[in-house]
Parts: sequence; structure tokens; C-alpha cells
Amino acid sequence: MSSTAAADRPAAARTRSALGAARRVPVRVWIGGGVLALFVLAAVVGPVLHPYDPVATDLPNRLLAPGERTEAGAVAWLGTDQMGRDLLANLLAGSRISLLVACATVLVGGAVGLVVGLVSGYFGGWPDTIASRVGDIQLAFPSILLAILLAGVLGPSVTNIVVTLAITRWVVFARVARASAMATRRLDFVDSARVLGAGHIRIMVRHVLPSCWQPLLVAATVQVGLVMVAEASLSFLGLGVPVDTSSWGATVSVGRDYLGSAWWISTMPAVALALVVTAVGVIGDGFRDVSDPRSRI
Repeated sequence: MSSTAAADRPAAARTRSALGAARRVPVRVWIGGGVLALFVLAAVVGPVLHPYDPVATDLPNRLLAPGERTEAGAVAWLGTDQMGRDLLANLLAGSRISLLVACATVLVGGAVGLVVGLVSGYFGGWPDTIASRVGDIQLAFPSILLAILLAGVLGPSVTNIVVTLAITRWVVFARVARASAMATRRLDFVDSARVLGAGHIRIMVRHVLPSCWQPLLVAATVQVGLVMVAEASLSFLGLGVPVDTSSWGATVSVGRDYLGSAWWISTMPAVALALVVTAVGVIGDGFRDVSDPRSRI
């Protein structure tokens, strides 16, 4: 056998493995991924394709129905609100805020939860007791009520909403990381590394931490959708992003007084939020099924 054929064999095996993994992904996950990809694409290139100020008022063109033309002859594809603001531009700008808040919250809350869960799960004892009791106390309060309290104290801003939601979410990641660390710390390869003289930090980083990534990614995928709903809820109550910043929750809030005459103001962002959150949930559920060997038995 030539060396070229021998070198091609591992590449072909990897290709077949990748194709097999792709076939195991349910169709619903591909559909959810397509919806989420469109959402991300709209958030990134939306201002280029639809260059309108999302918060600029235009009273002569207020409450235009979807598809109507403005006085300047432009088409209001999703209509306008009670201040004449273009809903499509508002929707695109709000998608960037939702994406930014969701990703930043998961990164910050996930990083804090990972460190706390890894330390408490690996060492046990009093670090685990303190972390567990703090988590129990926080979980005793509904997360949305805690978020309302923190947002009311910190005030409306994108940074404050990320901090607020990260505080309410770190416990989830800490519990996941703790469970993985506790299941890994007594395995043979970890004991072998300890016998060979490896320090605690090296063992946690090199041997325990890799076992935490997969469940953490599943949890992060699910939390992205929940964070988007929480951000929209706080903005709906006036405790989220500032009033001069577009937000799906704030748009739904200002349109609730016009449901009878201008239903599109609240309906458009609500439908967009429902589609994206459902897509993220489907992706997270499918990723969990694919990554868990027991689901394929």
C-alpha cells in the first residue's frame, strides 16, 4: 500500500465520522439553526440593508400599517408605531441588543459559575457547603423577581442588565460544573495524576475541566433563550435598556395600548422573540440528545 493511500485513510475515516454525526442531528435542529442563523444575519447586516434610524420619530407617518408607503414614498414593510418609528429598523436594532445581552450574560454568568462549581465540586468540604448554601438561598427566590430587584437598584443600561441577568444565572452553571467535577475527581486517571505529584490546579485544569465543557455547552444553549426572554421582560417593565435604545420588550410594551387599532406594533417583536427563543430551545434540546450517548440506546 502506498504512503499516500495510508495517509488518506484517516482523512476518509474522519469524513465518514463527520457525516455520521451530521445524520444523527434531527431535522428540527437544522430548522432551528436556520432560524437562528437568519436572526444573527439580520442583527449583523440589518443596518446595511435597511438604513433607517430605529428611534427617529416621524409623526406625519405614525401608525402606518405593514406595507403602506410613507409621505416620502418609502415602504414601511412592518409598519410604524405611534411615534412614526419604522418597526423593521426597530426590530433589527432590537435583535442586536437581544443577541448582545444574551451572549454577554451567558459568558459572564457561565465563567463565574464554572469557577465556583469546579472548585466546590473538586474540593468538597466547606467550599462546597458555602457555594451550595448560597445557591440554595438564591434559587429560593424566583429569578425574574430577583432580576427586577437588581435592575431597579442598578438602573436601566445594557451593562447593568447584563450584570443583573448574570447574577441570576450563575447558579445554573455552578450546579452543572459541580456535578461534573464531583463525578470526575475520583476517577482512576485523576488519582493517577495525583499520585504522580500533580497539583490541584493542574488536575482541575487538565483533567477535571474537560469533563465540564459538554454539559456546560448544553446549559449555555438553553440559557441563551431564557436570557432573551428575561431581558425582554425587564425592558417591558421599563427596567431593561434605556428608553433611547431599541428593545423588543420595550416595543411590545409601548404597543399594548394600540392592540385594537395598530396590532403590528406589539405583534411583530413578540413573534420575532418567540421564533428565536423556540429555535434556540430546539437547538439546545437537539445538542443534548446528540451529545448524550444514552439518548441513542
